[in-house]
Amino acid sequence: MSDDAPASDTLAALSPQDALLALMITVSVSDATIRPTELLTIERLVATARAFEGYDADRMQDVSRIVFDLLEEEDGIDVIVALVRDTLPENRHETAYALACDVAAADGDVRQSELRLLQELRHELALDALAAAAIERGARARHLPV
Repeated sequence: MSDDAPASDTLAALSPQDALLALMITVSVSDATIRPTELLTIERLVATARAFEGYDADRMQDVSRIVFDLLEEEDGIDVIVALVRDTLPENRHETAYALACDVAAADGDVRQSELRLLQELRHELALDALAAAAIERGARARHLPV
């Protein structure tokens, strides 16, 4: 965030695609370690996922900076989750959860901090338990080694 723009103005300027990217970055850093496999997964998803069709990948650096600034605040994760909830239409909440699960599963080891974030996200997005379980299983299956 720039020093002269209030956080609320910066967040209000974020698109639904920015919110998805912010969520994926948040999942990646939630365990205090950004793993290369997670970064590669984020880059691949931004480049190929239909949810990012037409997205300007040059925004990744700006969105990353916003996420890191927010995470320095006590309630930063809550703000990011609320941003996703409030920015995305309800019929895209499962998409947000699927992208978050893909990032968490990317390195083959979902840590406690990532699990807590996913649990909070499930709750805030009011996801159906069976749908969430299916999304989680799909992410796990996609990221298992052969």
